[in-house]
Amino acid sequence: MNPGASAEGAVVAIPEPSRWVRRWAHLVTPGGTVLDVACGSGRHARWFASRGYPVVAIDRDPAALAAMRHEAGIVTVQADIEGGPWPLDDGRKFAAVVVTNYLHRPLFGRLLDALAPGGVLIYETFAQSNETVGKPSNPAFLLAPGELLDVVRPQLRVVAFQDGFLATPKEAFVQRVCAVLVPERHADSAESLPPARYDLAG
Repeated sequence: MNPGASAEGAVVAIPEPSRWVRRWAHLVTPGGTVLDVACGSGRHARWFASRGYPVVAIDRDPAALAAMRHEAGIVTVQADIEGGPWPLDDGRKFAAVVVTNYLHRPLFGRLLDALAPGGVLIYETFAQSNETVGKPSNPAFLLAPGELLDVVRPQLRVVAFQDGFLATPKEAFVQRVCAVLVPERHADSAESLPPARYDLAG
């Protein structure tokens, strides 16, 4: 695990970045700004920042954000993105939008609109049947079969998708997608993009 500093300056353990995020991070334009939504302890914000990506990290928890206050390359935004207005209504676009272990369906449109041409959406969260192995078990927080595909396919090129059971790091049913907003000049071409793949490996 990676160390980090708490708001009081104590060293705390930061969970490892998601394997899914690490697997597809190479698609993000070098030096492009990454939007980490519902960033929590900042495991992905810190990981991208350590590799030279500017990061905007959004969360409603001021303590979690305070722990990243002095991290180089990270700008934190405290906002209730479920109960309040979207905090980035300034037209900013991002080279990547990263979301893990978080689901608030009304934000789907905001997340897609936040992508710059060539931008990458890396999304991973819990799916239906997770209630059989643990939490979350509330249907509001569990994706229906193929739901992420239905969300992204009208606008994005799907690079990879997974929907199924994972035994590690803990038992869970998940859905994951990596998808790219193809620049207009490449809209009818596979140039510069890997072939789409749908699998349950990794």
